[in-house]
Amino acid sequence: MKNMFQNIPNDLSSEVFEDLIKHNDVRIERIISKGHSSPDQGWYDQEEHEWVMVLQGAGTLEFEDGSTQTLKAGDYLNIPAHTKHKVSWTDPDQITIWLAVFYRD
Repeated sequence: MKNMFQNIPNDLSSEVFEDLIKHNDVRIERIISKGHSSPDQGWYDQEEHEWVMVLQGAGTLEFEDGSTQTLKAGDYLNIPAHTKHKVSWTDPDQITIWLAVFYRD
């Protein structure tokens, strides 16, 4: 058995991406952020849909159309494939733990 809130790396100078499960049509990932954001240039433009939930902390997603969504603990969002987005902010004062499920039709 594993726990989403354990084995947090001490070095969070970079955002941490960990595959928890990887299968042909689904991938589940834990993302650990602390004050991280996506690069100013470029967008995530994924082949898969992404269902994402914040388990701890908070973060803001920005979309190519200019809209934003701030998620805090317990909030989740489904991002359809090829919806261009990026992380514009994560809480710099506490660790943010995201659970992301990538899936195909």
